Amino acid sequence: MKILGLDSSGIVASVAVVENENLVAEYTVNYKKTHSQTLLPMLDEIASMTELDLNTIDAIAVAAGPGSFTGLRIGSATAKGLGLALKKPLIGVPTVEALAYNLYDAEGLICPIMDARRNQVYTGIYCFEDHKLVTVEKQMAVPVEELLEKLNKYGKNVIFLGDGVPVFRRVIEEKMTVPCSFAPAHVNKQRASAVAALGQVYYEEGKIQTAAEHVPDYLRVSQAERERAERERRKESAAGENR
Repeated sequence: MKILGLDSSGIVASVAVVENENLVAEYTVNYKKTHSQTLLPMLDEIASMTELDLNTIDAIAVAAGPGSFTGLRIGSATAKGLGLALKKPLIGVPTVEALAYNLYDAEGLICPIMDARRNQVYTGIYCFEDHKLVTVEKQMAVPVEELLEKLNKYGKNVIFLGDGVPVFRRVIEEKMTVPCSFAPAHVNKQRASAVAALGQVYYEEGKIQTAAEHVPDYLRVSQAERERAERERRKESAAGENR
């Protein structure tokens, strides 16, 4: 079983190849560059260094959202293009589930948080039972204070990770009433190796799709769509007042 993993859901761009229980290669960059300019060159570099024939992969696992709207579109388009060209199935891996998988078999609750702007986070609540990732609360977009209230009610240790930690660390430390900690640098951001490894689990469970079927899960509408809806609402309101 050989899985190609892709993640461009946030600032991090990451490409990896996992074969059975082995991480063959991973190229991860956490820097402000345009993923459309980096993702395929990163894949080319991995393929060159490991003499990888892309036709030998079994499936393509891609971080399917939530995350940056632009980043998700780039990752989705790349995965779909490869899937169509290679005639390989896709595995859409929820972004925050893959983040949680970085902390395999950790005790307590795992809470990935991604900065969703407007004082909100993309998040989910997870734990490991019998060496399997269990969803305590599925992916959601919520105000950070609401998330912290949820976590406090569980009364369990919590590990936070993700790009939302630097943004909300102060409020987390102020509002959490249960013990909490923050994942270290090597596992606290998106990694395509986690996407690929979890993708292999999902592949074996039959959670695959064709390239044509795959669409990102944004969880909420984009800022442009929100602004358009607000403009339309204002026009309708003004029209109603002029009648």
